[in-house]
Amino acid sequence: MKAIRRFTVRPVLPEPLRPLSDLARNLRWSWHAETRDLFQSVDPGHWAAAEGDPVRLLGRVSPARLAELAEDRRFLRRLTAVADDLNDYVTGDRWYQQGDGLPAAIAYFSPEFGITAALPQYSGGLGILAGDHLKAASDLGAPLIGVGLLYRHGYFRQTLSRDGWQQEHYPVLDPNELPLTQLKEDDGTPARVSLALPGGRALHARIWVAQVGRVPLLLLDSDVEENDPAERGVTDRLYGGGSEHRLLQEMLLGIGGVRAVRAYCRLTGHAEPEVFHTNEGHAGFLGLERIAELGGPDKGDLDFDAALETVRAGTVFTTHTPVPAGIDRFDRELVARHFGPDAELSGLDPRRVLGLGTETYPGGEPGLFNMAVMGLRLAQRANGVSLLHGQVSREMFAGLWPGFDAEEVPITSVTNGVHAPTWVAPEVLRLGSRQLGVQRAEDALTVGGSERWDAVAEIPDQEIWELRRTLREQLVLEVRSRLRASWRQRGAADAELGWIDGVLDPDVLTIGFARRVPSYKRLTLMLRDKERLTELLLHPQRPVQIVVAGKAHPADDGGKKLVQELVRFADDPRVRHRIVFLPDYGMGMAQKLYPGCDIWLNNPLRPLEACGTSGMKAALNGCLNLSVLDGWWDEWFQPDFGWAIPTADGACTDHERRDDIEAAALYELLEGRVTARFYERGRASLPDRWIEMVRQTLTLLGPKVLAGRMVREYVERLYAPAAQAHRALAPDTARELAGWKARVRSAWPGVSVDHVETTAPTATAELGSSVVLRVRVGLGELTPDDVEVQVVSGRVDSGDRITDASTVPLKPVGNPDLEGRWLYEGPLFLDRTGPFGYTVRILPTHRLLASTAETGLVTAPSEEAVESAGVLLR
Repeated sequence: MKAIRRFTVRPVLPEPLRPLSDLARNLRWSWHAETRDLFQSVDPGHWAAAEGDPVRLLGRVSPARLAELAEDRRFLRRLTAVADDLNDYVTGDRWYQQGDGLPAAIAYFSPEFGITAALPQYSGGLGILAGDHLKAASDLGAPLIGVGLLYRHGYFRQTLSRDGWQQEHYPVLDPNELPLTQLKEDDGTPARVSLALPGGRALHARIWVAQVGRVPLLLLDSDVEENDPAERGVTDRLYGGGSEHRLLQEMLLGIGGVRAVRAYCRLTGHAEPEVFHTNEGHAGFLGLERIAELGGPDKGDLDFDAALETVRAGTVFTTHTPVPAGIDRFDRELVARHFGPDAELSGLDPRRVLGLGTETYPGGEPGLFNMAVMGLRLAQRANGVSLLHGQVSREMFAGLWPGFDAEEVPITSVTNGVHAPTWVAPEVLRLGSRQLGVQRAEDALTVGGSERWDAVAEIPDQEIWELRRTLREQLVLEVRSRLRASWRQRGAADAELGWIDGVLDPDVLTIGFARRVPSYKRLTLMLRDKERLTELLLHPQRPVQIVVAGKAHPADDGGKKLVQELVRFADDPRVRHRIVFLPDYGMGMAQKLYPGCDIWLNNPLRPLEACGTSGMKAALNGCLNLSVLDGWWDEWFQPDFGWAIPTADGACTDHERRDDIEAAALYELLEGRVTARFYERGRASLPDRWIEMVRQTLTLLGPKVLAGRMVREYVERLYAPAAQAHRALAPDTARELAGWKARVRSAWPGVSVDHVETTAPTATAELGSSVVLRVRVGLGELTPDDVEVQVVSGRVDSGDRITDASTVPLKPVGNPDLEGRWLYEGPLFLDRTGPFGYTVRILPTHRLLASTAETGLVTAPSEEAVESAGVLLR
């Protein structure tokens, strides 16, 4: 019979065991081995059944067992030690507390967070990255407040039909059964945020808090009785629903998220954020809420432009997509309706709101509202997630800064990292602790520093190789268990599944490939030549085995066909003991998969992988990367610790031919280099050269791929400058900056470079010499205090475009002439040989600008000025 009502009955812990509740509610247990070991000892059977979730475990343990533990002095000593350790962790000073002038708090917004499999609020890399960001911030003591949505169905659970077609299931998640607590008002009622909707409706949401070590994560949940059915479903599924559904999700995340942060700080005494960081454009509406806040009399009573400057100063925007198709874009009329006079933020001019998301560049669609464009316009600081992705982003968004070369677009890069304590296998951690000591090993995984990783060089070859085989053997057992469960779900009987006991071999080179399944990640590139792949799998002396996992988006039939093609190949009795597809890829599976693989394969279409962090997690476990030079691998690849798959990305190569060429290159690497290196034996019958590559992976890559390194970069390069800029913009200063920008934009059509004179020869010059430049410019209504006149110089290509440019400001000389023109003068040093060129330009300048390109205004020489300058020196 089906229950007509569901509710959660919480266990009553005996007084001596009360600390278990606090330990279970702080998600540090998800990366703290001692805490997990403690919970496992409560009841190993129930721990396994609860899939390592302490909240579920405590709901299953019998009162008799709890009473027994309450009298177990050895257990209570362990409990006290672990509870004291957590208290020290969340209250003691860490790296962040040693800095000066850092933000009092940072609010970090993301549509998804992958903290642990016990809190399934993620779909892929973006969410896992966000979760690792919070964990690393906690380890470093950085005062982040995470903000997201609580999805009642999470993403989806993936199974396979008998013929290998992906099927989706959406189990209902009860917040009361998750490691969450409700944020409550002082009178004990649930804290709420509300958004006004067109037609007099409202969207209400309550606030759940997940404690991630030192970091609170606020999750907004619209499934409350006050809402109508449509509004109750706003937070039903991650990346689900139609356009208006997604718009409401993003309004709740951004606008409601700011309100949730304000409520949390008011009720807990947490410091108010000085910096707001939006992880992708989904949370971009947070800037509008903050503009509206600043329009109030208690916050400065700023007009839209002055409030915009204040908001921009304290906002960081991170873009994760390398293609325009990956950006959320909404119909302008839909957005206008939700920001109209009878809807949300009615005090803001809807035209100004729409202007923030308008694609005002060649090729843009004026009828669409672009969330990434709004994110960039509302943030003074922006970044991509690898060096290559930063370059791609500057080119993709260059239209927002017309007149500037792509390399000058104000988008920097902070390469992603991964939270090592989450992803490093316990066996690897134990080996590191024996070699470094427990504290040094923990510091190596959290704080980083190459000197802490150098000790890996002293670990004997035999220990490294035994560790690698142990991890491979564990993966084999895990794969067989999951494969059996998958085939049972597909309808197979136990009598048909005897072959699974022979799937994979702990002594065979093991390749892993696991990720989302959009077309650009090319799940099936390995199948391009099935016979050649079969020969690799079944090679009599040097076989390989492959473990594959991944989910296609529920609406992506093309991705589902790729999954089905892979599954059908893996079902072939000839090869099914050497290649497997595991459904329902998630954090729990990933933590078993990365350590057990010898090779991590990644073959996206370059440069469409913004960063890609799965290979980082594998590397921290001694797995070698075999990848296209894309994302982070393009930045850090060395032949000492992996292989680069050659690419065929020329403009004349079509996709089919490109896949053929790159698949052939992949097969050749596996046949000629990878398998030979793995199976060759040296001293003591060990694969010496392979072990050395593992050692180099750990010592050279280990310190780089850490989320701790990433968060330190965010703090030093983005958060701290943003906080300083925010503090500098008192209300009067914000008005001054906004007024200055308005005046400069109005006067800019009158700015010109009229004449350039130089002492340079017309053909050649000697290295180390200099020339004098004299430039006459018209400034119209502006003065030299408003602008900077620069000479831009460097080598030139065949089209006379300056590459590797450097800029030097010129100085005004005297007063304007009778025509109102100013003379600027300065030297140009010829510090490079070969074709060399220069130009001059005028830019607005102000002490509060973060970059020379911030205003998007620039004036280059007129044609007449160019003709008189002799701009090219050879």
